[in-house]
Amino acid sequence: MPNVHLSEQMRAYVDSQIQSGAYANVSEVVRAGIRMLMERDGARQYYLLKASLEQAVRDAEAGEFERFDPQAYEPFAGTK
Repeated sequence: MPNVHLSEQMRAYVDSQIQSGAYANVSEVVRAGIRMLMERDGARQYYLLKASLEQAVRDAEAGEFERFDPQAYEPFAGTK
């Protein structure tokens, strides 16, 4: 893993977190930041999916849909 370069302001913040006892070292602070980003990205994906599903419901309720033909999606339909 490559070294991480921090601005002076970021380094001062990291140092203050270590001095306060919240974290033991720079690696812990960086890992905590990455975990927060991963959680935020997971939440973003959830809300995008939720919005997409809500739009699909609105479309269906407005009659904007196609009838599903399950036979058309069978893996071996018509190949006997």
